[in-house]
Amino acid sequence: MPTEGNSWHYTWSVFHDIEGLIGLMGGKDQFVSMLDSVFVIPPVFDDSYYGSPIHEIREMQIMNMGNYAHGNQPIQHMIYLYDYAGQPWKTQAHVREVMDKLYFATPDGFCGDEDNGQTSAWYVFSAMGFYPVCPASDQYVLGAPLFKKIVLNLENGKQVILDAPQNSSTNKYINSLTLNGTQYTKNWLSHSELMKGTQLHFDMSSQPNMKRGTSNTDAPYSFSVNEK
Repeated sequence: MPTEGNSWHYTWSVFHDIEGLIGLMGGKDQFVSMLDSVFVIPPVFDDSYYGSPIHEIREMQIMNMGNYAHGNQPIQHMIYLYDYAGQPWKTQAHVREVMDKLYFATPDGFCGDEDNGQTSAWYVFSAMGFYPVCPASDQYVLGAPLFKKIVLNLENGKQVILDAPQNSSTNKYINSLTLNGTQYTKNWLSHSELMKGTQLHFDMSSQPNMKRGTSNTDAPYSFSVNEK
């Protein structure tokens, strides 16, 4: 049976237990090295089943981001996995790169299939600054917001306010973050907390803060850690 991807794409599909995957790969350093490699490995492919390159293959080549095939949805969450390994600044950089490079407000503004709205949903979540890697966990994994201010009007009448006044094309890194006025270092946000009405203030910087979000306790949910 054909699959529109390879092991560089499907290796990361352990949504409920990224910490378990980190352990299988030999630890955080090796895990991050593998994540980094996705963007530098040449976009080689095997089209023997199809007889010629299909559009998912061509899109991966044209994007020139190694084996990161954003136009084919199974790898879209992979950028957020740096948050599990204590290097959230790499998530922030790659998320902004994809939003700037692969999305445009034009008829051909998508970098691949728009399967069931997933490619748009990735952008909307990422522009707000977070993404549901494992939706059943009640957590959104942090990236970095695209705009200076976003206000979400919830159905219960509450608001989620995402404020990032220093945000710009160069200020794409989170230097610090406060949640309802309290310093917040975790690499995830709780859905239930957001539904109460929340104000998030992002202090954005042109340089990555390599001290924020690096603790094991800052990592998002993983089954092998949280269910012991």
